[in-house]
Amino acid sequence: MLEVLLGLVVVYAVIITLVYIRTWNNAQSAELTQKAAFKKRQAMMDATIEAKADEAMRLHQTFQKFVPRQFVEHFAKTGGTSLELGRADEDRVAILFCDIRGFTSLSEKMSPQELMYFLNSYFLRMNAPIHQNNGFIDKFIGDAIMALFDRPQGDDADKAYDAVRAALEIQVALTLYNNHRASSQYAPVKNGIGLHFGPVVLGTVGSDDRMDTTVIGDTVNVAQRIESLCRYFNSDILASHSAILLASSKTEFEYRLLDNIVLKGKSVATPVVEVVSHLPEAVKEQKLLAGEAIKDGIKLREDGYLKTALSHFESCLSSFPNDSAIKHHLRICKRAVNNKEWDGMVRL
Repeated sequence: MLEVLLGLVVVYAVIITLVYIRTWNNAQSAELTQKAAFKKRQAMMDATIEAKADEAMRLHQTFQKFVPRQFVEHFAKTGGTSLELGRADEDRVAILFCDIRGFTSLSEKMSPQELMYFLNSYFLRMNAPIHQNNGFIDKFIGDAIMALFDRPQGDDADKAYDAVRAALEIQVALTLYNNHRASSQYAPVKNGIGLHFGPVVLGTVGSDDRMDTTVIGDTVNVAQRIESLCRYFNSDILASHSAILLASSKTEFEYRLLDNIVLKGKSVATPVVEVVSHLPEAVKEQKLLAGEAIKDGIKLREDGYLKTALSHFESCLSSFPNDSAIKHHLRICKRAVNNKEWDGMVRL
């Protein structure tokens, strides 16, 4: 009887153990299943988050292509947290305008697709010198570029210096681009650059459903007017005298005074200079030498000695027959001598 009881106890114990083991295995299996399901859900969530992060980054990068990052950073440093419509801040910046000379005749020889390819190829090369010198492109206007130089933590001289350096490096980039074009039997491209420094208003304009960033002010207008004179003077880089003096306080740039000009839409004269630092030594030497003669002639003209100034520039032309600036002064002096009511102002 005892042996039967012991046998039953052993059987019961085995049954209990088997039940426990099975229950434990089921629990472990359920736990593993839950962990696997959790990991799967976590992986799906991570993938979703990563996809949304990538999408946000792409949107951010796309947004920066239309609204310059530096524009947003400018508002941020002045306490702005958003680019709401009508936002406006004042600042002192250097402005650079760059335009392709003879673009109309050049574009007429291209198909629409060729024209777009050419412009993008050109802009790509002009972009680097601007960004490498703490500037940013505010907008493309047809074949023209408008760029701002507002170096973070920099003073006025730093900003003007950056703009002049960018202008010089743009001409280097243009030379390299023309070498590339020559290898494909394309005609060379020439451009003109105008520089000025002063106060501007940076802000947002438009409507609720279409908004754009913009920079307005007399400084912008003067820079654009100066750039438009590049063709007239057959020059690569022109600047206001005030801007080049400011930049030269950092590093000496080589330039010459062209004239004191009342620009379109202005009532007072702006001294306009030609930057020659980037030119070949022989060309630079001739321009600077002629520049001294031009300076003397301007003084004679402005002091009222018109006939003497005319004789002076006629003599200069024999020494520098290809200098567009001297030809300009001859035209002005001849006009002044023949016009008794001339007020002494040069308007271009």
